[in-house]
Amino acid sequence: MSETAGYADRRLGRIRPLGLQRELLQIAAMLTMLIDHIGAVLFPEQPELRIVGRLSFPFYAFGIVQGYLLSGNVKAYMKRIALLAVISELPYVLAFGVWEINALGTLFICLTTLFVMDRIRFLIGKLLIAGAAIACLAWVPADYGFYAAVLILIYRYAQAHAAIVFHCLLNTYYGLSQGAQIQHFSILSTVWLAAGPNVRFSGRPVPRWLWLSFYPLHLTLLVVIKRLFF
Repeated sequence: MSETAGYADRRLGRIRPLGLQRELLQIAAMLTMLIDHIGAVLFPEQPELRIVGRLSFPFYAFGIVQGYLLSGNVKAYMKRIALLAVISELPYVLAFGVWEINALGTLFICLTTLFVMDRIRFLIGKLLIAGAAIACLAWVPADYGFYAAVLILIYRYAQAHAAIVFHCLLNTYYGLSQGAQIQHFSILSTVWLAAGPNVRFSGRPVPRWLWLSFYPLHLTLLVVIKRLFF
């Protein structure tokens, strides 16, 4: 079956967002991430901002899977993500004060994992690559770490509604092992992606430059604001 066969294949990553057009997905991802990072960088005493922010990473993870499956040139797509990850690293370190791989770098590792897995014929080989990626991200300091790898695999391979169940299980394990109970709120994004209403977006498409530059750009602006006013 073709990777772009559409709704006949119910695996979540192989269909376009159910009831969530591409433009609306991008807007939701950017806004919730901005709210999350405003809370983390400028107002850490406001947990409600971080709660809203839990919705952002699943949107970006899903977008990465969609980009991988629907891109006409996967290698060029991977190069763009890698370049953005490198550009974003310094603003990320300055914004959060941690020496670790930023979220785009983590997503690039996950993207590379999908690329390698799809070039291995045997299931055992695919499982070994997936396991190695999860173990690597559990060991190497990286934003979202192994959580990102597992969520990407869920979006790539799980049936649409099964993805909700698997994401719930992932959140439960992550909450218990990392003490990040707030991550449970992220399930709302997967519910929206897999079973959300048929929302239609009638506005203008998100400019490509804005979508590509938003992560490093908003982090840089937050660093400047923090240094000047906080």
